[in-house]
Order: sequence, then structure tokens, then C-alpha cells
Amino acid sequence: MNGSSSLLQVWQMPSSSTLLRRSIFYKGLFSVPKKIMYPTFCFCKQMQTTVYENVRGSYISTVVTKQTSKIKEKAAAPLEAIGAFQKLPMVMPSFDILYSALRKAKRISPTKGIASVAKRERNRGAKQLDALMKELAIPLRTYKENFPDKRNLHPYERSLIELTFGDGNYEEVLGKVDALRKKVVSVGKEHASLCAKSLTKREAEERLSEGMKIIEELFNREGKVVDALLNVAKTLRAMPVVDLETPTLCLVGAPNVGKSSLVRLLSTGKPEVCNYPFTTKGILMGHITLSYQNFQVTDTPGLLRRHDEDRNNLEKLTLAVLSHLPTAVLYVHDLSGECGTSPSDQFVIYKEIRERFPDHLWLDVVSKCDLLQESPVVFITDNGSIDHLELARYREVGPDGALRVSVKSEVSIDELKCRAHELLLSQSTRIKNQKNNQESPEVPS
Repeated sequence: MNGSSSLLQVWQMPSSSTLLRRSIFYKGLFSVPKKIMYPTFCFCKQMQTTVYENVRGSYISTVVTKQTSKIKEKAAAPLEAIGAFQKLPMVMPSFDILYSALRKAKRISPTKGIASVAKRERNRGAKQLDALMKELAIPLRTYKENFPDKRNLHPYERSLIELTFGDGNYEEVLGKVDALRKKVVSVGKEHASLCAKSLTKREAEERLSEGMKIIEELFNREGKVVDALLNVAKTLRAMPVVDLETPTLCLVGAPNVGKSSLVRLLSTGKPEVCNYPFTTKGILMGHITLSYQNFQVTDTPGLLRRHDEDRNNLEKLTLAVLSHLPTAVLYVHDLSGECGTSPSDQFVIYKEIRERFPDHLWLDVVSKCDLLQESPVVFITDNGSIDHLELARYREVGPDGALRVSVKSEVSIDELKCRAHELLLSQSTRIKNQKNNQESPEVPS
């Protein structure tokens, strides 16, 4: 019985088990444990520590569970801040990776001091195959490790990935890149081992040539996944960068109602302006500087009257901006009949969005007011009944408090800029208050 087990037994046995015995080496009495084994059962799931906190002059014990605290720490791991797409590694085309790897591998020389020609050749072959394998595998591993896990991204950037590439395609590309890395490592090690076992110089040269050819064919055949990852990186880097602490004005409305024209007027953004639906193919970002303060303005794809499950990815992108970014909303209405969406449908879309996002600061604008007629526009598909008083009023003047503007004739443009500035200042105050509340949480009484 070793020392540690003896101490453990002393700790486990009751006090009656420790008896006085006489030692043959020492004349006297001393305490030694009897060699009696006591069955001990210990079921321990987690360790607990008692910590005392000073609350109003009194010490109160608090049980801290180490295992639970670790789980909480993992669960409370903060999500990455917006801007992960700008930190993506530079992805080389598959042809460049292969060409560079072959060029570096062929420069490898055998270890100095090997007298035997056969041993020297098999040493050179094994080292070149190993170098080729590493030169191909290391970039692939770098890509897999440095592209972010979608689950750890900010919800807005996660939505951008899902809506741009489709659900699961981003992970599939990364998985194929890692699978190619594993194949390259496996084939490279196999042929380097075969080359190292060669018995003659000729055999070593043949196995080196064969291994190089097989690895090159493998990478040429499956290296397209690297080019796919290159396209993913290019697309993500082109996404507009949104600063969560900078007040943002988001223009929302049906397609072709004049949102892009207003973005060009209000900010540095230069979105495409054309007379067809879904001119805006993604989120476009512009900036304003007013009174030495910077603001952001976003142009979003138009929304149609339909259920969420029937919306295309462009419409879902607009909803993702409203759901995940702290924006003020400038909602644009077109009652002239020029946009292709009837005022009745615009009314339904507007009511749905307003009810879904009630906490956003809001400004309604009726665009193209120079084209408005005295009588409201009614489409053939509309219900001609005016029993719905709110809808009838909407067809005539838009929502209550809406500002009528015209980019073409510059009607109310100065007032629009002034009210947009006031809205952004209110949004700035809201962001600061939320940040202060997060930094100084209330102390429970």
C-alpha cells in the first residue's frame, strides 16, 4: 500500500478504526491505521465552492458550481461584431496554389551526406512529395480555420450569407475545401512512404514521378472548390460595412417607388435608378455628414404584397436589415401609379411592416408628388369599394403626417433633408442610451 492510498484510507475510515498499537521499532504507543478496507461509494457530478459576498455589511454564502460556470461561459460567448467579412483571408486561385506548390517542391534537394545513390534519390523523392503535400494542404487549412463559423456571426451577417448563397451552401463549400485537404494529405503521405521504401534509384524516380502526377491530377480535378471559395470571399467582402454605433436611415417601400433617387439625393450613395422592379439587387450604403457628425443611409430592395414564405431573397434581405440593425425608417410611398404596385397593395405592405417593426423611428414620404392627380389612382385589380375609409384616405394623401416630395421638381427636398436629419439625431440619442444601459446595468437592491 503506497502513501497516497494510506492517507486516503485514513480519511475514509471512521475514528474507531484508528487504534493504538505497539511498534517493534519503537517502545511506546503510537497511532497507526489498521489494514481494514471500508467500501466507499462516491458519486460526484460537479465540484462546488462556497464564496461569501459582503451585502450591506453581512456575509452571504454563494455556491458557485465550476462545471455550471464553465457551461455558462461557453453559452455567453459573445458573437462577432459586424465586420467579419473584411477579415477574411485572401484566397488564391487553385491554379496558382498548385503551380506554386509544384515549383517549391521540385526545388527540394536530398539530405547532404548520403553516399548511396539509391538512398539519396529515395530521400529526395520522399522529401519532394512531402513538401508538395504540405504546400497544398497548408493554404487549405488556413482557409478552413480563418473563415468564420456562421453560427458565431452577427445575425445580420448570418442573414447575408444565407440569403446570398442559400442555406447550407457556405458550410458546404468550406467542408469540400477541408475534404480536399484531407485527400491531399492522405495521398501525399502514402506516396512519400512508398518512395522512401524504394530499393533502387530508378524505382525511387518512378515513384516520385507517379506520386507527383497523382497529386497534381487530384488537385486539378477537385480544386474547383477553392475557386468557389474565392468567389464566396469576393462576394462577402463586397458587402457594405455597417457601423452599429453610427445612426442609420433605412429606405423601405415597394419596388420602383423612388427609394434609390432619394438615397442619391440624401447621401453619397449612388444606386442604380431604372424604371423596372427590383432595381436594387442588394443593400446599398451611402453616408451623410451633418454638423460634423456622420450618418449612414441604406437603400433596400422593394417589398411586394405576399406572404413571407413566398418572398424572394431580395425581399428577405430588406426584412433582415429591419430585424437585425438599429435603423430609423424612411418609408417611401408612390401614389402616382407609376411604380407598378397599386396604392391598395402598397397600403397593405405598409401596414404589415409598420406593425412588425413598431419600435423603429419612422418617417413617411410620398414621392413623385408632381405626378399626383386630383382623383386617386385606382388599379383594375383593386376593389373599387371605398368602404375602407383608411384605405380611401391613403389613396388620396398617403399615411397621416406623410411628407410629399418630388426629386424631379425639387418639391419639399429641403424639408425632407431637415426631417431626415432630425430623425437621425433621435436615432443617435437612442443608440447612446442603449449603450449606456448596457455598460452600467442596474444593481439589484
